[in-house]
Amino acid sequence: MKLIWHGHSCFELVSTEGTAVFDPYAPGSVPGLRLPRLQADAVLCSHYHRDHGYAEAVTLSGRTPGFTVERIPCFHDEKRGSLRGKNVIHIVKAEGLRVAHLGDLGHMLSQEQLERLGKPDLLLIPVGGHYTIDAQTAAKLARAVGARVTVPMHYRGATFGYAEIGTVEDFTERMENPRFADTNVLDVAETEPGVVVLRCPGENE
Repeated sequence: MKLIWHGHSCFELVSTEGTAVFDPYAPGSVPGLRLPRLQADAVLCSHYHRDHGYAEAVTLSGRTPGFTVERIPCFHDEKRGSLRGKNVIHIVKAEGLRVAHLGDLGHMLSQEQLERLGKPDLLLIPVGGHYTIDAQTAAKLARAVGARVTVPMHYRGATFGYAEIGTVEDFTERMENPRFADTNVLDVAETEPGVVVLRCPGENE
């Protein structure tokens, strides 16, 4: 199973049981980023703000994927959605592995939600704050979940992201032995446990 980060919260998951794209963003919606045209068997959007719900960026294959998808309803803010609406956590199970994408989660998960989430093999978690949970809450949540591999998303880099959100270092300095990859691609099964920061496509090129 291969995971490809396309910047912000958009990931492409490629497995023997099908392909999925999480949270594709619209042209001009994320400073410094441009999403390539993608093709997949499924598009999974946590909500429909332009920087997460631009399903038009993905050409659907028409194939029925063999993976399963579980959805956990939650909120985009800490006031039960009254500020920014609802959010959906997607959990894809393929090749015997579970991949959880938290979308624009805006609050700490309840015990019931944590139990439903379980301990995924891969956790994709927002860390930038302002629109989502901040680095401190993300670190607390990542430890509570205890995924084998945790990949941060939705943060500001030197050449991309919203000015009002935090950097990935705000998160990694709170985590034990984070690793910074030199690529935006991750082999889910072969990656060693821990926090892995993928390289944003186009960064420093």
